[in-house]
Amino acid sequence: MSESKAKVTTVPQAFEKKVRGMAEEGIATKRRFFDESSADVARAAQMVIEAMRAGGKLMIFGNGGSAADAQHIAAELAFKMGRERAALPALALTTDTSLLTAISNDRSFDFVFARQIQALGRRSDIVLAISTSGNSANVIEAVKEARAMEMKTIGLLGAGGGKVAELVDLALIVPHHDTPRIQEVHIAISHIICQLIEDELCQHLEPRIDTDATDIHG
Repeated sequence: MSESKAKVTTVPQAFEKKVRGMAEEGIATKRRFFDESSADVARAAQMVIEAMRAGGKLMIFGNGGSAADAQHIAAELAFKMGRERAALPALALTTDTSLLTAISNDRSFDFVFARQIQALGRRSDIVLAISTSGNSANVIEAVKEARAMEMKTIGLLGAGGGKVAELVDLALIVPHHDTPRIQEVHIAISHIICQLIEDELCQHLEPRIDTDATDIHG
């Protein structure tokens, strides 16, 4: 092995220590959340199930990494988790760049999600608001709009829940203030909720292992 290759593959002990520390903190945060809030995760899934059974859809939104999570969740439901089945009605409000930039440019970024809820939402729908701080202005405005339209609201939050926690019907709050740790728990919560929804609404179809290279799970 050349000297240059040896240098590339050598891992500083400080890095390994940091890896273990961050992993342990993430695991501890996840354990604490589920120890305290498993029943609320089940309630969130049931709320979505009831909305879908009544003909409603799930609308999901957030900023940055939370926007990516919104799209991830919508894909799990509109396509599939682990089985071939009918599509489930879920929509991320983070993908239409023309609409997002028009609202931001001509009115305010604070209303990029609220305006879409006003256009697309119905009383039978349910929204999932994702914010690690709970204080994103556009998420707050969207929840307010959903409530004004008498939709059910769920918050996937962190850092104490912020203002969003005071507005939603059900707040799922990760007990941490570090954004990466919060987001790690958010996606675990989301996968569990999606699995519960799929298992309940698509019971007649058996799980199938998908080896297709186009699988959204990579």
